[in-house]
Amino acid sequence: MAVIQSAEKLLPSGLRRRVAPALRHLADIVAATDPRMRAQRMALVAFVIRIVSAAIAFVSQIVMARMMGEFEYGIFVFVWVLVVLFGNLSCLGFHSTVVRFLPEYSARNAFDEIRGLTATARSFALVSASLLAASGLLGLWLFADHLEHYYVIPIYLGLFCLPMIALGDVLEGTARAHSWAIVALSPTYIVRPLLILLFLVGAVWLGAPQSAKTAMGAALAATYLTSVGQFFNVALRLRRTYRRGQHHIEFGTWIRMALPIFLIEGFGFLLTNSDVVVVGLVLDPQSVAIYFAAAKTMALVHFVLFSVKAAAAPRFSSLYGQGDRRSLAAFAAETVRWSFWPSLVVGGSVLLVGDFLLSLFGPAFTAGYGVMVILFFGILAKAAVGPGEVLLTMAGQQKLCMGLYAVALAANLGLNMALIPPFGITGAAFATAGAMAIEALLLFAAVRRTLNISLFAFAAPAKAAAGQD
Repeated sequence: MAVIQSAEKLLPSGLRRRVAPALRHLADIVAATDPRMRAQRMALVAFVIRIVSAAIAFVSQIVMARMMGEFEYGIFVFVWVLVVLFGNLSCLGFHSTVVRFLPEYSARNAFDEIRGLTATARSFALVSASLLAASGLLGLWLFADHLEHYYVIPIYLGLFCLPMIALGDVLEGTARAHSWAIVALSPTYIVRPLLILLFLVGAVWLGAPQSAKTAMGAALAATYLTSVGQFFNVALRLRRTYRRGQHHIEFGTWIRMALPIFLIEGFGFLLTNSDVVVVGLVLDPQSVAIYFAAAKTMALVHFVLFSVKAAAAPRFSSLYGQGDRRSLAAFAAETVRWSFWPSLVVGGSVLLVGDFLLSLFGPAFTAGYGVMVILFFGILAKAAVGPGEVLLTMAGQQKLCMGLYAVALAANLGLNMALIPPFGITGAAFATAGAMAIEALLLFAAVRRTLNISLFAFAAPAKAAAGQD
């Protein structure tokens, strides 16, 4: 608060008058303790952490690609994407179930239920992820001869990461439920990637080979150190917040909520990562490396839609709850414009310097520029309907959203399997962009049918609000 006030005093008087209200509102968000302001503070901190995380990830990926070369870097990228994917899925939705139930329990001082929920979620995540890891180790032992030899040891190391990835997700959910934004997000999005890079550089400096095995060893150490540190931090905060007492467990209630969440989030997460997985299954590690670098560079544009989603969700919920359909339609149309035009500008800017950005990874990576161009059109297709899935969710259409994600995922996988073998990474880009376009069409149709809102960037405001009288 004092820092913001000091910054306000340093501004010229004319500029100070224009920005003072915004700075004072920011100060209120930082200092306030009421639920609405705490939610805004959580959203603000989350956005800042994601921006910092994107910068860290981009720089660290460049350093790792330069150190290892495209072949070894491609092996690491493929295995690490699989580890994070299955580690997140192994929670079976329990990390979001904590966010759903804990605030409700806290509001009625149900401390026994809170203690039961937090302890059960941690235990469940560790057990389910450990069982998945054990199954993976058994499968690796049985079918190692059918894998390329260079994948075996990195996958073996990656399987040991699964329990800590799952534990970290549950701890993140526990911290988010308490609005402990930095405790929730910084371990996964800032600390862990920095530690992976630090441990890799340290290992190479001590004489370890610049290989995917070394990188996965660094990832294993970073994952355990991050999750264990986060566990003690969250456990200490919980002990300070709630007195010791009995644990009341409502496992049936929690698991019934967790499984639908698992399906919705699982479809979305698979949709985001399926292209890299299929590229890794079908093509060589060099192709994986080039595609991953191009996709992650173009993913900078996704922060526009991420920001709009974070800002739009509470307003969608409020307007829908009030039954003000005309205002809901008008605001939805406005969020589409917020999504599309900035995405067009940011994406175009990234493409202008795309060749240079890819060259930072290494000379061979500039072959991915065509992938960036194709993915850009897919991103624009998604941005053209804005935060459609958020609007549906806030309007109580979770099951419809789950169905849409399932269809989009099936289309993504089908297109990838059909296009990657004959066309390589160009086929993967067309498949991903095509799946984004299909998802956009499905969202447009679903919003139009259920809410009678034309959610499209080029729809006139009057048409967007059609049928709301």
